[in-house]
Amino acid sequence: MAEDIADGFELDARLAGDCLILGKLDCSLLLLMNNALVPWFILVPVTQATEIYQMPEEQQAQLLEEINLLSDFINSEFSIEKLNVAAIGNIVKQLHLHIVGRHSSDFCWPGVVWGAEQSEPYSDAEIKRIKESLKIRLKGRIKMN
Repeated sequence: MAEDIADGFELDARLAGDCLILGKLDCSLLLLMNNALVPWFILVPVTQATEIYQMPEEQQAQLLEEINLLSDFINSEFSIEKLNVAAIGNIVKQLHLHIVGRHSSDFCWPGVVWGAEQSEPYSDAEIKRIKESLKIRLKGRIKMN
């Protein structure tokens, strides 16, 4: 997949350490936070921009489409009540968007998930299930890692 990423683009070390790289969409890398307590995906647009408004309009539109695709996937594949979509970037400066499925019974409801200490890594079987579901639901839109 490295050959598909733009020159000069490198995934932030903290994101690389905390997440599983699932694949690449048209505009973004698709990551899964390795915490099975909540369905927590991250889109990392392949850009040097650090804010959405700094991206070309076409890339902004692609990113919105990817947010919508992933939001629909999370809503369909996981038992959730609410979707949280956020681009914060106070610690990791690289532009990235959190898309997190939430439920009133999840481990830190109603608080935020970032910075929470409780964590449970995904099993290999669960990662495989998520990847297979993504391939089906995103119908060729994702190049899997």
